[in-house]
Amino acid sequence: MLKKTLLKGSMVLLLLVVLAGCSLPGLASTTKETIKIGALGTSESQILAELLSIMIERETDASTELVTHLGSSIVQHQGMLRGDLDITSTRYTGTDLSGALGMDPITDPEKALDIVTKEFQDQFNETWAAPYGFENSYSVAVTTEFAEEHNIETISDLEPFADDLRFGVDNAWVNRKGDGYDGFQETYFSFGHVFPMNIGLVYQAAATGHMDVVLAYSSDGRIKEFDLKVLEDDLRFFPPYDASAVIDNETLENYPEIAAITERLHGQISTETMQELNYKADVQLMSPQKVAMEFLEANNFFEDMEKGEK
Repeated sequence: MLKKTLLKGSMVLLLLVVLAGCSLPGLASTTKETIKIGALGTSESQILAELLSIMIERETDASTELVTHLGSSIVQHQGMLRGDLDITSTRYTGTDLSGALGMDPITDPEKALDIVTKEFQDQFNETWAAPYGFENSYSVAVTTEFAEEHNIETISDLEPFADDLRFGVDNAWVNRKGDGYDGFQETYFSFGHVFPMNIGLVYQAAATGHMDVVLAYSSDGRIKEFDLKVLEDDLRFFPPYDASAVIDNETLENYPEIAAITERLHGQISTETMQELNYKADVQLMSPQKVAMEFLEANNFFEDMEKGEK
């Protein structure tokens, strides 16, 4: 009876040790460290989070967990500061200049990138990774047919037609300070008719002929869906919104391979490519994970970049 009692007690103790996550002498722990990757509610942000997740799990011994549908860049930023997130997949220079850093907009892309890179390192102990290669900024778009008919390439090219054009814009942009419509008119010109509406409706309004010109997001998949042409911001009115990942420095110290991953992705996703990826998710309804995996496989996971090939 005593032997049975001791045996039962030993089994209970062993169970408690295992449940507590402690390893017994001679038994190696199999628990992987989990890297938490934050993403906004957009397909764009979730595709890039999935992309980073796939590459990190493929090339490190860490597992990843995606924290998606975060409401804003400020929410992402606070999550990083609290330690709830280790990486945020999509941060935009213009957004974090005014949001996390509380600075005025800057129209020079290189200067904006230099500032966020330095300030995030100094203030938050975080690394602003090299940009993916695209930006998701406010932009002016027309139908491809209209652009070809009138030889339109830049926003300035619209000025001779502006008085007769209907301009469909995001409700929030009309009264937005700095890079809203008031500032646009000071830099460029005024349109004859301005129609504030939900941003989700402007693309179809242009495609169906209800609007002649619309305010769009440059990497939105609906630009491809409705055959729109994004015009060059030739007077550089809109602040740059170049996209990058932001990584906690402790995570980088533990997993230096992540720095190599983001460096390989540097400049590899153009605005047109991001439009295509967003199109697959938002219009063709592919899952962000599938979109990311197909993109990586098509590019051989950018392994050739390690060898210095282009």
